[in-house]
Amino acid sequence: MPGLREAGLVGAAIAIAGGVVYVTWNFLSSRQKLEEPVERETEKELSKETPVVPETVPTVAEEPERNDVQTEKPSSRQVLVLGLDGAGKTSLLHCLATGTLEQNITPTKGFNAVSINKEDLKIEFLEIGGSEDVRAYWKMYLSKAEVLVFVVDSSDPARFPLAKTHLHELIAEHPRLSLVVLANKQDLEGACGITDLHEALSLGGVGDERKLVLIGTHVSKDDAEIPSSVQDARDLIVQMVSDAN
Repeated sequence: MPGLREAGLVGAAIAIAGGVVYVTWNFLSSRQKLEEPVERETEKELSKETPVVPETVPTVAEEPERNDVQTEKPSSRQVLVLGLDGAGKTSLLHCLATGTLEQNITPTKGFNAVSINKEDLKIEFLEIGGSEDVRAYWKMYLSKAEVLVFVVDSSDPARFPLAKTHLHELIAEHPRLSLVVLANKQDLEGACGITDLHEALSLGGVGDERKLVLIGTHVSKDDAEIPSSVQDARDLIVQMVSDAN
C-alpha cells in the first residue's frame, strides 16, 4: 500500500505501521529531516494573572555575519498543542519537535515551548497544560496559531465527552484553523480506534473549510525509536504550516 508520503489522501483511513490515520485534506510531500532545536524553553507556571507568551522562543543561534551580509531571519509560525491533563502532550511534543525519545518527562503545569527550523521557516510549538485551572487560558493563544494540535488519551473513553466539549469550544470561532487530532496511547489495551474516536468527538461537524487530520499515536518508554505514526504526524504538521505560510 502506498505510504503517507507517496500518495494524496482524501477522507480515507490508511494503515500506517500498525496505526491508522484519517485525513480530510489532500497531502503530497516527502519527509525532510528537521533540524534539532538547540534550546528548549523551561516550563513556566501560569499565575492567576493573565500569562504572556513570549513573542519568540530561543532556537538556533544566528551565525556571525559574513562579508558584511546580514542573514535573513526565518519567518515564524506557531503550532498550539492542547489537550486534557494526562493525554501525553509533553512526551508527544518532545518527539514532534526533536525527533528523539526522552525518559521521565514531567507533565506540563504551565506552558512549554520548543522551536524547530525548516529551511526558511521557524515553527514554534507551544504547549499549554491541561489541568482544569489552566484550560481557561487556552482560547487566549488561538489567534496566533496556524495549526491546532489536540491530543486525546484514546484509552480513557470516560473523558471523551469533556475533550469533545473543549475542542468544539476552541474551534467554534475559527472555521479555517487547521486541526490535527492525535489519538494518543494507542499501544494501551482497550484504546479506542480512530473511527470510534472520530465519532465520539463529532469531528464530522468541525467545518467543511477546515483541514482536519486524525492520527493514532503512542510514545512508550520501551520504544527503541520514535514510532512511524509520530513521524508522520510531524510531517503533516510541518506541511500544514508550510502551506499556510
